[in-house]
Amino acid sequence: MLRLTELKLPLGHDGDALRAALLKRLSLSAEDLVAFQVFRRGVDARKPAAIVLTYTLDVQLKNEAAALKRLSRDRNVAPAPDMAYRFVAHAQKPPARRPVVIGAGPCGIFAALILAQMGMNPIVLERGKVVRERTKDTFGFWRKRILNPESNAQFGEGGAGTFSDGKLYSQVKDPRYLGRKVLTEFVEAGAPEEILYVSKPHIGTFRLVSMVEYMRAKIEKLGGEFRFQTRVDRLVVGKDANGERKVEGVILHDGTHIETDAVVLAVGHSARDTFQMLYDEGVYIEAKPFSIGFRIEHPQSLIDRARFGPNAGNKLLGAADYKIVHHASNGRSVYSFCMCPGGTVVATASEPGRVVTNGMSQYSRAERNANAGIVVGITPADYPGHPLAGIEFQRHWEEQAYKVGGENYSAPGQRVEDFIAARASSELGAVVPSYKPSVTPADLSTCLPDYAIAAIREALPAFERQIKNFALPDAVLTGVETRTSSPISIRRDDTLQSLNTKGLYPAGEGAGYAGGILSAAIDGIKVAEAVAENSVDTLTAA
Repeated sequence: MLRLTELKLPLGHDGDALRAALLKRLSLSAEDLVAFQVFRRGVDARKPAAIVLTYTLDVQLKNEAAALKRLSRDRNVAPAPDMAYRFVAHAQKPPARRPVVIGAGPCGIFAALILAQMGMNPIVLERGKVVRERTKDTFGFWRKRILNPESNAQFGEGGAGTFSDGKLYSQVKDPRYLGRKVLTEFVEAGAPEEILYVSKPHIGTFRLVSMVEYMRAKIEKLGGEFRFQTRVDRLVVGKDANGERKVEGVILHDGTHIETDAVVLAVGHSARDTFQMLYDEGVYIEAKPFSIGFRIEHPQSLIDRARFGPNAGNKLLGAADYKIVHHASNGRSVYSFCMCPGGTVVATASEPGRVVTNGMSQYSRAERNANAGIVVGITPADYPGHPLAGIEFQRHWEEQAYKVGGENYSAPGQRVEDFIAARASSELGAVVPSYKPSVTPADLSTCLPDYAIAAIREALPAFERQIKNFALPDAVLTGVETRTSSPISIRRDDTLQSLNTKGLYPAGEGAGYAGGILSAAIDGIKVAEAVAENSVDTLTAA
C-alpha cells in the first residue's frame, strides 16, 4: 500500500475526478490500480473564491515495488504506515487487585477500554451520573437554574467533552497512530465514518451520548465494572519494600475501601476537591499555565462569508471555523479557543455561586451563531504562592462573573463595540446571545484582571484585520471562560506513574497531559498500557 499526499482538486469536482487525478499524478494506467481509499481530506480556503480540497490517499497497486522505485524522489509518495493497534500485553487471568480508573471522561473510558481488552477487568469510579441522567441535570441547570454539583457539564459519564463541539482533532505527536484506534472505536460506537478521513472531524453532543453508552456496555461485556455517583474521597498510600510511597487503594465517599495496586487518575480539569485531597495526601503537584477570557458570538453567516467568500453555504464545507492569535503590547497572547461553528454558549459551572462558560455544537452545526473563547494566557507568576493557587484564582473570577450577572447564574454580557470603548452595555443588539439561563448586559471589565481586559481590547480590532467584521459592534462577549485547561500538573515519570507515588497514574486533562477529547483518549490508552507493562506478574506479552 502506498500513501499519496497533497493531491488537490477543485471544491466542486465530480465523483470520477479523484480517481483520474490519482492515475495522472502517479503516471499509471487504469489496469495498474487495484484500489484506493481516502485517508484524509482537507480544505484549503486561503483563496475563498477558489477553494480546493486536499487529499491524502492510500493506494493499492499491482506492482507497488516498481512504482515506489520509479517515484523514489517524489516526497509525496511513500509506503503507507501500519496504523493497526497492537496490545502491549494480555492478562493470563484478571488480577486479584483490579486496576481502578477514576473518571469516565474520554481519558478514563479509553483507559478502561484498553485495560478491559487486555483482560484486566478494571473498576471505573465516576462521581457523576450515567450520561442520560447527567444530560437531564445539565439541561435542568440551563433551563431552571438548578445546579447539581455532582452532575453537570463537568461531572458525569462522558466527561466535559460530552457538552462541547465534539472535536476529534489534536496537535499532539502520535507516531503510533493511537488516534486511529480512538477514531475506529468511535465509529464502532456510532460516530459517522467521515471522522476517519476529514481533516477536522467532530461528532456533536447528542451523538456522543449514545456513543458513550455503547462504549460502557462494551467495557462491561469485557469484564469491566462501572460505579456511578461514587466519589473518591481518599487515596490510600503505603510504602513498598524500598520505603517508597505506593498506592494501596482508595476510600469512597461512603467509606468503602477498594484495594488496588494501580489507580488511573482521569478526573478532568475541574475536580478541585480531588486535587486538594491529592495534595493533602502528599502527591507531588505543580501549578501550571492556563488561559482565561470570554466567549464571543457572531452570526455564523458572517464567519462563513469571511472564510469561504462566494463558496459560503457549500454543504461540503459546512459551517466555517477560525483560529486566530494576537500578541498584545503588554506581553500577553490572546487567541481563539474551542471555536464552535453553528453552536451555543453553555453554562458549565460545577460549584454554587459561580458562572463559567464554554461552547457546544451539535453534529449539524446548524445554530444561528458561531462562538469561540477569546482567551489570554496566564502563568503561575499571576497566582503565586501555592500549587493549588490557580484554583482560587479561577474561583475569584467565576464568583465575580456571578455577581455582575445578577447572582442567579445569569452570565454578564457586553457588545463588542461597548467593550472596546470601555463603557457598560445597557442592552444587547442584533446578535442574540445563546447562553442559558440568560445574559445580563453589563460591564465585563470587572470580570477579569486588568491585564487580560487590556489585551482583549487590543486584540479584537487586530482580529478584524484577519477576519472581516470580527469586531462587529453587536457581536457579544459573555463571561467568563476559566476552565480552558487544568490549573495544575501532576507530574509523572517515564513509567507514567506519579513522581513520588508508585501505582498512581495521572492522566488526561486534569493532570495536565491533554487538551481535548482526542488527546485525552490517546493519553488514556498510553496510561492503560503503562499499567499493564508494570503488572508483569499477571500478564504475558502480546
